Amino acid sequence: MNYARTTLAVSLLVGSLITVCGSPAEELNSAAKKLADQPNYSWKQTTETAGGGNGGRGPGPVEGKIEKNGFALLSTSRGETTVLSVIKGEKGAIKIGDEWKSVSEAADAGAGGGGGWNPGRAFARTVKTFKAPAAQVESLVSKLKEVKKTDSGYSGDISEDGAKEFLSMGGRPGGDAPSIEGAKGNATFWIKDGVLNKYSYHVQGKVTFNGNEREVDRTTTVEIKDVGTTKVEIPEAAQKKAS
Repeated sequence: MNYARTTLAVSLLVGSLITVCGSPAEELNSAAKKLADQPNYSWKQTTETAGGGNGGRGPGPVEGKIEKNGFALLSTSRGETTVLSVIKGEKGAIKIGDEWKSVSEAADAGAGGGGGWNPGRAFARTVKTFKAPAAQVESLVSKLKEVKKTDSGYSGDISEDGAKEFLSMGGRPGGDAPSIEGAKGNATFWIKDGVLNKYSYHVQGKVTFNGNEREVDRTTTVEIKDVGTTKVEIPEAAQKKAS
């Protein structure tokens, strides 16, 4: 009996040590999973390019809200234009003017016109690539060469292929795939009470797209807030278009 109790105690201790001594990458993924398991949360994403602001080329700030197994509500700004969109799985809706349209309707509407930024078509691409912050971090961790634990959180260098993937985002369809040289980057993560709280990633490289060459030096920061207290209110018209 004493032997059995001793064996059980040792097993429990070993199990605890394995949990505590998980790799930094495992700990980071666990924090992301804990965020995904929350009933809801909000976030704000900002993107800055070297030289100040977005330089007219990068994405504007994004305010997001999401509920577990439910809708995500996004407010995306670019210049003086703000676009509201709703995503659930592979479906979604976008508000153009005062009217909610499905993804296909928005893409066909020619919203934005004039050869400039087309929010309808841009959103159609967004739906296909959308990942909530918790899922973004799991994907980002997979692109790191190594995850290191620091006094304030976690950090790591992004692989060349991973940096190229980030640098190629935002290209317009119909052209050749961008050519990228000198791709590199790094990422930093913060955790509060075991749950992902904030993360930031920086990428840079020379991107050649449709004959145009430019140096890209971009930092994206995502701050998580109102975990468990976020209210995701989706207009009925948007729900119908996104279902």
